[in-house]
Amino acid sequence: MPVKFIKENFSATATIDRPEAMNAINFEVMDRLESILTEIEEDDQLRLFVLTGKENRFISGGDLKEFHSIDNAEGAKEMSTRMLSILERIENLKCWTLAAVNGHAYGGGWETMLSFDFRIAISTARFGFTQGKFYLPPGWGGLTRLGDVVGKNVADYWLASQKVINADRALETGLIQDLFPEVDYKTRLDDLINKLTLNDRTFIEYLKKDQHRNIKDELEPFSRFWESAEHMKRVEEFFKRKK
Repeated sequence: MPVKFIKENFSATATIDRPEAMNAINFEVMDRLESILTEIEEDDQLRLFVLTGKENRFISGGDLKEFHSIDNAEGAKEMSTRMLSILERIENLKCWTLAAVNGHAYGGGWETMLSFDFRIAISTARFGFTQGKFYLPPGWGGLTRLGDVVGKNVADYWLASQKVINADRALETGLIQDLFPEVDYKTRLDDLINKLTLNDRTFIEYLKKDQHRNIKDELEPFSRFWESAEHMKRVEEFFKRKK
């Protein structure tokens, strides 16, 4: 199985398991991701979807060996359209999504992670914007998403110079939101997963809505959450701990 999938409590984790290909995405991985996404979309109890890689690697990109069999523009467009659809489905999930970058992310690897709400990385991770070496621009939405995240000038420079950056630079530019030291990566990731699954789907879906709203639009939902039993319970638990 090229992608392992487990559900635990309120989270679901997909692990790309192709160490012989450095976890590159191929058609079989696409098949598996599509079926996993269908299962996630039908589960309204899930609060978090995590994508990671096997054996200290995230995603090395698209599988050049397999995709190189495509020798015409129409075939390339079909492959790209399919992956764009997968990433769009990830963007539209009603739960939180987290790319846990446990190793290097090149080409289609960083393109994939940009479709997630949150992106964290192990401190030893590297991010390679190296498609230009193959006379190829990003084809999975990376050109648009990268510019949106780090700014067009930075994105263009990284792509034009086939830049490889470390996790510190990725954090500095906003490519990732956090980085965890190698020595306690798993512990820090587990702690983050617990925090991201603390609140229910009603809360998550509200935060994930389009944020371009009138500030006063926040009043009604805030008041509604304020009077909820869950809010009251947690405040009481907080005061009990303080005593």
